[in-house]
Amino acid sequence: MFSAAGFAKTWQYIDLFKQGVITTISLSFLTVIFGFFIALVLALLKKSKVHPFDYLATAYIEIFRATPMLVQIFVIYYIVFAKVNVPAFKLFGFIRFERFLPGVVALAMNSGAYLAEIIRSGIQSIDYGQTEAARSLGMTKFQSFKEIVLPQAIKNILPAIANEFVTIIKESSICYTIGVQEIMYAVSSTKGATYRIAEPLVIATLVYFCLTFPTSKIIAYFERRMSRGDVR
Repeated sequence: MFSAAGFAKTWQYIDLFKQGVITTISLSFLTVIFGFFIALVLALLKKSKVHPFDYLATAYIEIFRATPMLVQIFVIYYIVFAKVNVPAFKLFGFIRFERFLPGVVALAMNSGAYLAEIIRSGIQSIDYGQTEAARSLGMTKFQSFKEIVLPQAIKNILPAIANEFVTIIKESSICYTIGVQEIMYAVSSTKGATYRIAEPLVIATLVYFCLTFPTSKIIAYFERRMSRGDVR
């Protein structure tokens, strides 16, 4: 099943895995950024109770949370972007932008549905009395939200947002199905060149572990620091 010769063959294609790491990190970083802004809009629409926007936000969240990621990425790539003329060039010299962009969009839309509920719960965790106090001082509703509520809510949900980054690192592997050159794409390419699958999978597992485990520990460290600051 495993052999030294198999690992030696696989190692010849280690540059594909290095490129896959860069692509995976880029996918995850952009997904969390765009997903956060999508989630913020969804959370505010759902919390506003303004019809029909709250219904649309709820429908969006439920649809993306109730359907498989694979279906979503195929719909985005093969249907939504089918008639979109995306510029065909390569990021960093190897990432095909016309495939990378739909991957980011699909991941961000999915992540936004999950982050929206996290942000909404974070906003609701802030005592409404603080908003009333800000309004009594002459601040508008928007100012009180931006200056008082949102900063505290983000602090409360920051660990959850950071954990979403770890989740996206793992979920980004599905983008290889549309030809994005991430880690699992490197596995598939190496398999096609060497006719070996076990060794590339072992290397991919180690790479994912090296990406997610340290990130999880860093998140846990900052979470402890932040909670320590809340102790009175």
